[in-house]
Amino acid sequence: MMYNLFNIKDKVIVITGGTGVLGASMSEYLAKHGAKVAVLARNKQKGDELINKIKANGDEAMFLQTDVTNEEVLTQNAEEIIKAYGRIDVLINGAGGNMPGATIGPNNTIFDLNMDDFRNVVDLNLMGTVIPTVVFSKYMVDNKSGNIINVSSASAIRPLTRVAGYGAAKAAVTNFTKYMAGEMGTKFGENFRVNAICPGFFITEQNRTLLTNEDGSYTARGNSIIAHTPFKRFGVPEELLGTLHYLASDASKFVTGTVAIVDGGFDAFSI
Repeated sequence: MMYNLFNIKDKVIVITGGTGVLGASMSEYLAKHGAKVAVLARNKQKGDELINKIKANGDEAMFLQTDVTNEEVLTQNAEEIIKAYGRIDVLINGAGGNMPGATIGPNNTIFDLNMDDFRNVVDLNLMGTVIPTVVFSKYMVDNKSGNIINVSSASAIRPLTRVAGYGAAKAAVTNFTKYMAGEMGTKFGENFRVNAICPGFFITEQNRTLLTNEDGSYTARGNSIIAHTPFKRFGVPEELLGTLHYLASDASKFVTGTVAIVDGGFDAFSI
C-alpha cells in the first residue's frame, strides 16, 4: 500500500530552543506541514509572538516557558503537552548556546578559560539535551513509540579554534545521540529512534558579531570559514528543514544513531 512517507500531519512535536533563529524556522515549518508543535524556550515574549504568528496562518502550536536544565520544570511542561495533545511523538533538542568565558580568543590561551562559564555551557548544551531526553522519552515509552532529534554542531566533529566549551559539549551530544539510539532500540524496540542534525555555519544572533561586521562584510573568522566551505557561503535556516522533515517522518523509519551533516561541504573539505 502506497502512502506519503513524509507525512507529519498531527504528529505532536516538542522543540526546545524553539524561539531562536533556527528553532523558530523549524517550529513554523513543522506547524505549516500539519504537526502540532509545542515550542519550549526561556523567553515568553518571543514565544508568544511566535505562536501568534503560527496560529495566524491557521496552524497549531503552543508555547511553554522552560528551563532545559531543570527536570521539574520540564516534567510540568510534558504534563501540559500531554493534557493538550494526548501524546508526544517527536522531541527536537534545539536549545543551546555559548558564553564568552568558555571561548579562547586569538590573544588568549587555555589558561584564560573561565571554568564557571565552561561548566555553564556544558550544562546548557549537554545537560540541556540529556535531561529533556530523559523526561520526554518516558512519555514516548508509555505510547510505545518515539523519535528524538538532537542538534549537534560542526565543532563536534572537528575541533574548531576558540569554541572550547561549546565544541566539547556538542561532541558529547553527538556521542549521547549514538548511545541513546542503541539504548532505546535495544530496550524498547524498533519504534524508537534517536538521530542528530549537524548544522554547519548559519548566521544566528549568537554568532552574528563573530562572523560579520556591522556593514555586513565578513570578519576574519567569517572569511576563514567561507574559505573552508566548498559552497562559499553560510547556510540559511530553511536549508535545515528538509533534513529535519526527513528525520521527523516515517521516511527515516529505519534510521537511528546517525548524524546528518548540513554544512555546504565544510566537514568534507581540506586543502
